[in-house]
Amino acid sequence: MRALAIAATGMNAQQQNIEVLSNNIANINTTAFKRSRAEFTDLLYQADRLQGVSNRGRDATIPEGSQTGLGVRLAAIRSLQTQGSLSQTGNQLDLALNGRGWFQIVGPDSETVYTRAGSFSTNANGQLVTGDGYLVTPTVVVPNNATAITINQSGIVSATIGGQTTPQQLGQLTIANFANESGLEALGGNLFRQTVASGAPVVGVPGDPGFGTISQYYLESSNVDPVKELVNLISAQRAFELSSKVIQAVDEMEGTVSKGIR
Repeated sequence: MRALAIAATGMNAQQQNIEVLSNNIANINTTAFKRSRAEFTDLLYQADRLQGVSNRGRDATIPEGSQTGLGVRLAAIRSLQTQGSLSQTGNQLDLALNGRGWFQIVGPDSETVYTRAGSFSTNANGQLVTGDGYLVTPTVVVPNNATAITINQSGIVSATIGGQTTPQQLGQLTIANFANESGLEALGGNLFRQTVASGAPVVGVPGDPGFGTISQYYLESSNVDPVKELVNLISAQRAFELSSKVIQAVDEMEGTVSKGIR
């Protein structure tokens, strides 16, 4: 029976949905993590009787017809780029983006990649780097004798040097925007790569029109709502169970038919 194959597509779709929800919940404490949503679309339809055609050559036309759906499939896993709440850390190299934008990082193979996780440090050369040691670009070098670092909302980095009272400007951080942020390719480690779907990056100064601002001493939290994710998980589980019950019912029907034939 077709019902077995149709119900199987429903179970497979809900299994993928549960995997997406599980990943959201697993990353509830990941800095600047953006939750994802599984989106589905129906499969092809088998037409048993076409609508709008003449009824056996007569003038009357069939108003509705008969089409049987063949199931469901995963259409996309959409990354929801909504703002996460800001959490104060007290670390002078922790930076949060409030609004649109991505920090630019020199990743593996000198490729420019992007992140919203601004938990930065300095390496042995005083350069601003991510937790994995990748350089932040534009490059900012903090002197060894710097006693305090200040990064304003526009991304201007200044430091008070030992023996001086006037802060010295060290550089200017810029951020990138994309026409379609959901089209970025996730690489893991809070890093993303531009794709044809995301469009080319548009680089600007924080606070400019269309660009977010930088908040020093803060980190952006995950935008995962644990209550909402648990409710969605329960709904997905219920849908999975319903599909499995359909398979069980069809199996029992086939067994009944087989006994009747014998």
